[in-house]
Amino acid sequence: MPESSEYAASFALVDADGDGRISAEELAELMGSSGDPAARERAEALISLMDADGDRLITLEEYTRFMNERS
Repeated sequence: MPESSEYAASFALVDADGDGRISAEELAELMGSSGDPAARERAEALISLMDADGDRLITLEEYTRFMNERS
């Protein structure tokens, strides 16, 4: 099973403010930069899928768990 450190670089790309958490706003910004017109809605849906503690923010641990489940 991959460890958190294997996902740290991709997590950091999305965590624009460097606070150690990914918000829907940060994710939507990345998705919107690729031309996704529904970026905000898709970002919120992804956050809901990954958010284990219900705070509407994604930590590296939650991100890693989500990625491992998809592998």
